[in-house]
Amino acid sequence: MEDKKLSYAPVPMRYVGPLTICGESSTYEVKVPLATFETPLWPSVTRGARATSKAGGISTAITHDAMARSVVFDAGSARRASEIATFLETEEATLFSIADATSRYLHCNALFVRIVGPCVYVRISGSTGDAAGHNMITKGADAILRWICSKFPDVRHISVSGNYCTDKKVSSVNAILGRGKSVIADVTIPRKICQTLLKTTPEAVTELNTKKNLLGSIINGGVQSANAHFANMLLAVYLATGQDAANIVEGSQGITYCEVRGEDLYFSVSIPNIIVGTVGSGKELPSTHDALLRLGCLEARPPGLNSRRLAEIVAATVLCGELNLLAAQTKPGELVRSHMSLERGV
Repeated sequence: MEDKKLSYAPVPMRYVGPLTICGESSTYEVKVPLATFETPLWPSVTRGARATSKAGGISTAITHDAMARSVVFDAGSARRASEIATFLETEEATLFSIADATSRYLHCNALFVRIVGPCVYVRISGSTGDAAGHNMITKGADAILRWICSKFPDVRHISVSGNYCTDKKVSSVNAILGRGKSVIADVTIPRKICQTLLKTTPEAVTELNTKKNLLGSIINGGVQSANAHFANMLLAVYLATGQDAANIVEGSQGITYCEVRGEDLYFSVSIPNIIVGTVGSGKELPSTHDALLRLGCLEARPPGLNSRRLAEIVAATVLCGELNLLAAQTKPGELVRSHMSLERGV
């Protein structure tokens, strides 16, 4: 018999920072909760936060904000699939209105159609307010699929999720189109701060990023991704704030870019798939509710702005951890020494 009683396994959590964030609506300081068993992550993000705050803060830009879901149906033949796909592309507004009618917060804004043999894949995406939007966009996609099946009785329903979405899997389509919030965070760090706080130089960080993150990701076959450890920070914030932690799979895609500008270090992270919400399942638990409250993500704002604030906090946190790890790896032995000390006490 299924045991329906919930049990909770604690994950160690600390608030680190503060981070200084120059967001899309204001500049603010915030301490970020990180839930993780990898204890070196706390001082790692903390050192990155100190360096970036002394440099004036991390700027963020949200370049895309839409959750996606794809349906798939079988049209029987390639020719019929092509005919229906062409029709659907001309009826974009109709499809959007069908999906939007399923929720007061869903606003579809993009449609992509692909054909494989007799199969037609229809990927829709749209803004979902302050929710991460998995269920919301799926409900809208289901309404579209049912409409298609009623409009064309000769097609065969296959699935409300056809993997062209793409949910919790690494894919090129998400890296190109984005899923959830696509955020870029950047900062310019003066040479003196690099030397005194990060114990490195702009040249050393830039060379390491090129030879480790960029070239290393090419030879390992990475899918449109070149970074050191985005997933570490994403998972820690996701667990602390009640997100669907499996979304770190696509969230881990992203690119770290840096260069020497004059005497200073320009450093950025581009993350196309940050999937977060401030309402919905998991957010009602005392610890996650408190975390969102302390992050300023439960304020009385127009729908969508709280989740956008959380996304920029996530991106800034990723930048701090990424910056610190690269700085540590420019110095032989530092990474090993710190992990041995913090995790083994030696």
